[in-house]
Amino acid sequence: MRKLVATIAVAALFLAPPSFSADTFGIFETVLESSLSFSETTAAVEAAFEESDLVLHGSHDVRVPDDKHQARVYVLTSPAYATAAAEESVRTVSAQVLRVAVYTQGDEQKTYVNMTNPLAHAMVFYANSSNYDGMLDAARSAADEIRDLVARVPGEALSVQQEPMRTEKHYRKYKGDGPARMMAKFRTYRKSQLVIEKAPVDDFDATLEGVTAALAARAASDASECTGWETITRIKLRDDAVYIGLTNPFIEDKMVRINSRFRGDSKSELSPYPGVDHMAALPTGVLIVKDGDETLVLQYGQMWRMQLYFWDSGYRAFTANVGVPSAIANSIRDTIRGES
Repeated sequence: MRKLVATIAVAALFLAPPSFSADTFGIFETVLESSLSFSETTAAVEAAFEESDLVLHGSHDVRVPDDKHQARVYVLTSPAYATAAAEESVRTVSAQVLRVAVYTQGDEQKTYVNMTNPLAHAMVFYANSSNYDGMLDAARSAADEIRDLVARVPGEALSVQQEPMRTEKHYRKYKGDGPARMMAKFRTYRKSQLVIEKAPVDDFDATLEGVTAALAARAASDASECTGWETITRIKLRDDAVYIGLTNPFIEDKMVRINSRFRGDSKSELSPYPGVDHMAALPTGVLIVKDGDETLVLQYGQMWRMQLYFWDSGYRAFTANVGVPSAIANSIRDTIRGES
């Protein structure tokens, strides 16, 4: 009930056009309740990309436990947003990776579309930018591009902020949430960019190809263990930065189950996994960047990342699954390094 009340309250504040004048901002935003089936909605979204300036780089059908819901994630970028961020630090490029999810939810399995909120992400990654206000404006414009694209799909356009909800001040200093901050080791996003490998800056291309080959060499296992990874997309964000988006059955299963378990007020026999509405958090990313005289292969600390997207699951959920983030991070590291 708490989640429903909070969502309704925020929805009232975010009538189109959204002003983002509320004190808190969701890491996700629901942008459409479709009047079409899941397959018809995804087809309409994909057709809309053909007429949009947004660039679609990849998509993935999420494996929801027992096939009780359907979900597809799209990974995209905005050329206009990228241009606005051209002079920003290479460490901020994750803000440029935009994600849209189409999923079914509720007893009637209605189809919804949401996105990771570009504005909330800009608050995290551009917190120390000398052009912070300008980057927030660019993020708002990127969000509008997504809303305009989705508005071409039949249904009711929405602008509903989704939990987890945070203030701008919290996002700008984001180190985790509540008592679980210690689990994320009180790291900011930059300190949470953990180094997997280092090489000379001139070895950027060779490093990129080595990482790509290592990820392709080991097939993903089933959801019972975190072994092997699937590459959803590889995006050259700029000359000194490439993003590789990863998933596997284990991370999808954990993300859906953990966020659904403690949402008893919004799940039912016909809709047992309400956490499917958080699937725009996929994929998890690896960055290959030129930083000074080095090429770095980076991943985010998974406890930091999972708190960013799943804190509304609650502290109890994190303590009950404390080994999951390290299992994911270690698997990505070991796969890239070619270790067992």
